[in-house]
Amino acid sequence: MNAGHNKSEGDVAKANGKEATLHQTILSEIEGRIVSGEWPPGFRLPFEVDLAEHYGCSRMTVNKVMTQLAKAGLVERHRKAGSFVTRPRAQSAVLELHDIEAEVKSLGLPYSYSLVSRKERPSNAKDRSLMELAGTTPMVELVAVHRAGSKPFCVEERRINAGVVPEALGTDFKVHAPGGWLIAQVPWSAAENRILAVAASAETARLLEQPKGSPCLVVERRTWSHAGPVTFVRLTYPGDSHTLVARFAPAS
Repeated sequence: MNAGHNKSEGDVAKANGKEATLHQTILSEIEGRIVSGEWPPGFRLPFEVDLAEHYGCSRMTVNKVMTQLAKAGLVERHRKAGSFVTRPRAQSAVLELHDIEAEVKSLGLPYSYSLVSRKERPSNAKDRSLMELAGTTPMVELVAVHRAGSKPFCVEERRINAGVVPEALGTDFKVHAPGGWLIAQVPWSAAENRILAVAASAETARLLEQPKGSPCLVVERRTWSHAGPVTFVRLTYPGDSHTLVARFAPAS
């Protein structure tokens, strides 16, 4: 009797574990297709019954995944019609998250990267304001310089929420820049860009090898995943050597 009872409990545990693993697999694959643009805004996802058949799982598992994606703002669910990749809302600025190395290489120049400083610390009031953090969390703060040929291309000042990306605590970022590393670690579900024109501070001017007070173009970016705020980054470019271009079409 006891042996049979224990076997039954074990079977239930295995089934629950399999469902949990499938849940994460389905979530990661669908999120990846949306974030990569393979499934663009307005794309209708396969119906839940078809996804359940494809992954060999219960429809309840798929339903939980779709609920999580809807809460993250990645999909919109419509009764009978199905689930669709969320379309950008009116008045939202949409800029791609460009890879700085790719930007430099597109100019036909060799790319290099150097880490200036790295700190691990608890989040402070400034972090909470910049990243909309609910409470105290471990942070990784970085300053780095990206170069195009022999000249500085931009200065990167970044804060990473290690509560959402704990792997950042074990990464020194001396070789690889954090931007691409973060995208590989945790797909972002939302992003916000702010564009500013500023005069270079003494430290920024030193890193950019420009006179103090030189005009600079600044991009401040925040990204989120379904787990919460991921990062805040401030990218400062010399104002005479960088242009931002946004292409758009009339609203339908």
